[in-house]
Amino acid sequence: MTADHALGVAILIPFLGFWAVMLSGSKPNLRDSLMVACAVLTCVVVFQLFPFASPAVVAPSLRLFPVLPGIDLAFSLEPLGMLYAAVASGLWVLTSLYSIGYMREHHEQNQTRFFGCFALSISAALGIAFAANLFTLFLFYELLTFCTYPLITHHGTDQAVRAGRVYLGVLVSTSVVGLLFAVLWTWHIAGTTEFALGGILAGKADPAVLPILLALFAFGTGKAALMPFHRWLPNAMVAPTPVSALLHAVAVVKAGVFTVLKVVVYVFGLDLLTNTPSTGWLCYVAAFTLLVSGAIAVTKDNLKTRLAYSTISHLSYIVLGAALAAPSSVLGGGLHVAMHAFGKITLFFCAGAIYVTAHKTSVSELDGLGRKMPITMGAFFLASLSLIGMPPFGGMWSKWHLALGAAQSGHQPFVFVFMASSVLSIAYLMPPVIRAFFREPHDDGHPHHQQHYDAFLEDETELEGDVLSSPPPAPRPPEPAGPRWTDAPLLCLLPLCLTALGSLALFFFAEPLYLMLLPIVGGAR
Repeated sequence: MTADHALGVAILIPFLGFWAVMLSGSKPNLRDSLMVACAVLTCVVVFQLFPFASPAVVAPSLRLFPVLPGIDLAFSLEPLGMLYAAVASGLWVLTSLYSIGYMREHHEQNQTRFFGCFALSISAALGIAFAANLFTLFLFYELLTFCTYPLITHHGTDQAVRAGRVYLGVLVSTSVVGLLFAVLWTWHIAGTTEFALGGILAGKADPAVLPILLALFAFGTGKAALMPFHRWLPNAMVAPTPVSALLHAVAVVKAGVFTVLKVVVYVFGLDLLTNTPSTGWLCYVAAFTLLVSGAIAVTKDNLKTRLAYSTISHLSYIVLGAALAAPSSVLGGGLHVAMHAFGKITLFFCAGAIYVTAHKTSVSELDGLGRKMPITMGAFFLASLSLIGMPPFGGMWSKWHLALGAAQSGHQPFVFVFMASSVLSIAYLMPPVIRAFFREPHDDGHPHHQQHYDAFLEDETELEGDVLSSPPPAPRPPEPAGPRWTDAPLLCLLPLCLTALGSLALFFFAEPLYLMLLPIVGGAR
């Protein structure tokens, strides 16, 4: 199999996996085995393409058929696409294992449909990663939206249906009104939709048009969740936790920020944006989203909702890095695609493990949980340190390069924006850890039971104080037995441990990713 054909095969395997899952739905063990096999095979094919992401070799490409004059359905390999494809395919393997453990432990209905749509979503994500032009990217971008809709509405409740409507309403409207119009306008101006290093608009677009076109691309990419087009993301938390992991780390939001990065590097070009001051407004929109969503996350007690607003904030790290258009900031944004993916998927894995094991969904309910689920909460702690940007975790490198890019480009205030966001990350990620490890646990099954009983005794003593100078101690009721929790099921526990360790490993092995991305900003390897 040639590298050219591998591009198509990597996209095709998850699509065939969808049919394999749907046809084997009556045999759950076979269905789940086929899904894991497809995930592993997809990952193997994608990782074989790593050497071809180097500028020293001819980039693989695959053109299927023309759609319009000068527009083909085509795929090619470049460093940003390789990074996104590696993240999506690699984490799909671990998410598949986690999903089996979660769905079975929680006795979820419609598991066949769930796993089938999951496979289709990965196929669409890889189509986005390998897109050779704006048309192909837009096509698979839309397919990803519709493939993930059944996952959002999986439970079929009124709340899930409402969340699905918001999801489709925001993402489809922004992409049709903004992204599609931007693609057509770019085609009209440049005469092509092919991605080219250095951009395709330089010398062709009127400077007055550039900020408008950038706005259409930025807000038209609704999956990047820039405010005010972010509502779909917290609403989507009604879906099962493996879907949240897919949304926040593996495919959906990464498709959004990947599209923004790709447009900045391969459509506008860094030099064009740097020399066009009127496009700098995107920096302020991204910074506003970054800080406000982080501040909102601090106020949320529901763990998944808190993590959802955290995701909105961290997506804006990448958008801000792209908008600064400095080599270091763009590299930092690219690195943050991987660093955030490993950290955030770990946090959602932990949230799901807590739910299926301890049946808790709120931060205020986590008191003492670290003593009963030490591995899960330990992984949560490690992933939190990575997202905060603490060494020795991968998140430090991406944040370092983002801040360095802001300083080198003369935008020093944005250095303080990144610093303030890290402080906010501490404020919303550390309380779950502190509660889990340093608070006394509530009585199992009846939180606050003993507190209420003690208050009752104090009230009774005050009432009888005139009659009994020293009332005898009242007998306490027997403590409720409650469930004796253990850590998460193995198929949930193993993936979250591996992704947490991945956040640590990315600190020590970030150089290959850095060197792979360096050519996109004109750096020599």
